[in-house]
Amino acid sequence: MSDGRPARGLRRRVPKGLTLRALAPNAITAGALCAGLTGIRFAITGEFRMAVAAVILAGVLDGIDGRIARLLQAQSHFGAELDSLADNVSFGVAPALVLFMWSLQDVPRFGWFAALAFAVSMALRLARYNAQIDMPEEPRKLAGFLTGVPAPVGAGLAFLPMYLSFVTDMPIFSDPRLVGVWLVAIAFLAISSLPTLSWSKLRPRRSIRLEVILVIGLMFAALITEPWWTLIAICAVYLALIPIGAIDYARVRRQRADHGQDGPADA
Repeated sequence: MSDGRPARGLRRRVPKGLTLRALAPNAITAGALCAGLTGIRFAITGEFRMAVAAVILAGVLDGIDGRIARLLQAQSHFGAELDSLADNVSFGVAPALVLFMWSLQDVPRFGWFAALAFAVSMALRLARYNAQIDMPEEPRKLAGFLTGVPAPVGAGLAFLPMYLSFVTDMPIFSDPRLVGVWLVAIAFLAISSLPTLSWSKLRPRRSIRLEVILVIGLMFAALITEPWWTLIAICAVYLALIPIGAIDYARVRRQRADHGQDGPADA
């Protein structure tokens, strides 16, 4: 006769909560989410420079949390899901709303369409990434490339008209038609199949690593003293690297094809 307790063979272990070492990276992810949402708050009150700075801070925190999780060996499905949800808000919804309130609301129909296109494209990109995260055989990943423009980078590029407006005060850069077309273009870059360079492809040679450290240090100093000009320069360099990444990947594909390693998924 059963006493209401599950049989020993049917007992399942109740999953435990997050481990202590998993709290740090997930707390940083939550901080990135809060920074993205705070960017929307600044845009509502008309503090657009602070709004952009908050989204950029979210990007910095997003670049840290994954590395800390790997360093602490604290990767988890919970962390991956939280990171994806935070990215959708901070790099999809927040930039779209900031740009809409800054410029696009002057042409509400077209402007809202452009903002929607960007926010939805970022959600689609993140969903594609989540679907492929457990597919190590994905050809671009195997070759050390990314597919499309990453969400944090896309958010940074989307703000390029704002950077230019902040440093020049020229009304053309806040023209809603220009901003809308630019936002839609970045949205398509995010969901495109264009191969882009990953950090692993940008590893410097040993002979110039001290010079690279110097350049990175100077870049941080420039971000503090001249943040908008520095962000413009970073955007220009990244945009210039996009065709270089496509050319480099085409070369890798030819080499793989010559060695009979090019699978059907790479077509």
